[in-house]
Amino acid sequence: MSTFKIKKGDTVKVIAGKDKDKEGKVVSVDRKRNKVLVEGINMITKHEKPSAANQNGGIIRKEAPIDASNVMYVHKGKATRIGFKFENGKKVRFAKSTGDIID
Repeated sequence: MSTFKIKKGDTVKVIAGKDKDKEGKVVSVDRKRNKVLVEGINMITKHEKPSAANQNGGIIRKEAPIDASNVMYVHKGKATRIGFKFENGKKVRFAKSTGDIID
C-alpha cells in the first residue's frame, strides 16, 4: 500500500461525484478502506432510534465517507497534487504545482 497523501485537518476539494467542486476540511482518514470524511460533504440522512446519546431520535443529517481518490489537496486556493521529498533528512509533503513544502 502506498503512502496516504491526505491527512486530518487538510483542506480538500471534491473532484468527482455529486458534491464536485465543493471544498471542506478533512475530519478523519480511514487508511484501511481508503476513505476520508470531509466536513459538509457527502451528506446523508440517517434515521436514528432514541438512545442515551440522542433522547429524541429522528432523522439526522451527517457526513458519509468519500473515497480518497475523489478529493484533491487545496494549496493557496487551488487544487494540487501532492508529492514527497526529503528535506534535512526528514520526509515531507510538497505541492507539485508550486513546489512549496506543506508540512
